[in-house]
Amino acid sequence: MHEEHWQAITQCDSSYDGKFFYAVKTTRIFCRPSCKSRVPNRDNVDIFMSVDDAIHGGYRPCKRCRPDRILCPAEELVFQITEFINKNYKEHLTLSLIAGNLHINMYYLHHTFKRVSGITIMEYVMKKRIEKAKQLLENSNYTITHIAVIIGFSSAAHFSTTFRKRLGISPSEYRTSYCI
Repeated sequence: MHEEHWQAITQCDSSYDGKFFYAVKTTRIFCRPSCKSRVPNRDNVDIFMSVDDAIHGGYRPCKRCRPDRILCPAEELVFQITEFINKNYKEHLTLSLIAGNLHINMYYLHHTFKRVSGITIMEYVMKKRIEKAKQLLENSNYTITHIAVIIGFSSAAHFSTTFRKRLGISPSEYRTSYCI
């Protein structure tokens, strides 16, 4: 094993994920270099360049870091969160509600989403609602009030204020200027 591989394993370096996998002979489990499991004894480590090589070597994937999946666990969680929001953005969503539906601690949910995506979950919800509002303003004759209700706002005033804050113009100005 190269010293570079060993350093990546001991430092849980995610920049090496996908470049190689390490397996522990005593447990018969293989992991990503970024896995947060206990650092194995160096003598018990085998290095593999692909998931298939590790499986053919008689190892099974770690249940913590899921090296057999394309996405890492944090990315997988963010994918699940965005899928849930995309399906339910019209509802009154709270961090607690989303966490409950995904069976995840809401603080872990919030921090993981922010770390991976760069924005908060509620910013994503608002972004999704504004995207849908723009589509409805461009492609329908619904009133501003009706659009506000469709996309999950409790009032047209709140919708208009939020829309103006994000885009710099009101919904009716957007409809007039962008939807000829």
